[in-house]
Amino acid sequence: MAKEIETPVGARRQKVQAAEVGTDILKGLAELAPATSLTKLAEHVGMPASKVHRYLQALIASGFAEQDVLTNHYGLGREALLVGLAALGRLDVVKVATPRLIELRDALNETCFLAVWGNKGPTVVHVEQALGAVTLVTQIGSVLPLLGSSTGLVFNAFLPEPETSKIREQEVGKASAERSADLHKQMALIRKAGLHQVHGLLMPGVNALSAPVFAAGHRLAGVITVVGAATAFRADAQGSAAELLVQAAQAMSSRMGGVAPS
Repeated sequence: MAKEIETPVGARRQKVQAAEVGTDILKGLAELAPATSLTKLAEHVGMPASKVHRYLQALIASGFAEQDVLTNHYGLGREALLVGLAALGRLDVVKVATPRLIELRDALNETCFLAVWGNKGPTVVHVEQALGAVTLVTQIGSVLPLLGSSTGLVFNAFLPEPETSKIREQEVGKASAERSADLHKQMALIRKAGLHQVHGLLMPGVNALSAPVFAAGHRLAGVITVVGAATAFRADAQGSAAELLVQAAQAMSSRMGGVAPS
């Protein structure tokens, strides 16, 4: 019986197939973030658990996945986060926002950040940290509540209804007619003002101001937020901080060829 010889073409095909499987598993980890069991991941990607486990070990070794020693659940690793942030860094909104956020941080001496819409909701992608500033809710990768943060409420006001409905229902369930009417009024006020302020909504003693950034076609590209301790940052919608925030958001939108929908 002749010995089967692996050809260069066959070897390349196997490598491509292995890369595709690894990519599918990474996507599965992202979709089931922050962590999931081996069984759920295998079901999600439609592969045998034994096969998924083999690939996970390779991903863990390379830093693209990690396993919690207490729960044995799997999640994305540091290298996957770095790749994701590098991809986000190529987005126009991140490039445009960065210098403006630095200027805003320096002018106000408060932490300023940019959030974009991710598959889990408002996601912080860039932070300019002020000295001695609030850090608990401004870490890169943090996902903020849709209705429990100024950032999220601005997203809810300017994004199309189908994009926010699922997360909104997860947060409040089937809201009463009265609650829905109040929410609609609040969204109308945010759209009219072009910004939103909260006092201790997400975290007691922490105030925030948020404004939308638009790209061409009235598309919401992101939301910029100033956050600080209530003892020093009043987050007044009529104050100088709000004025500077709106000016920064409008400058970013202009740079991206976008304007707020009328």
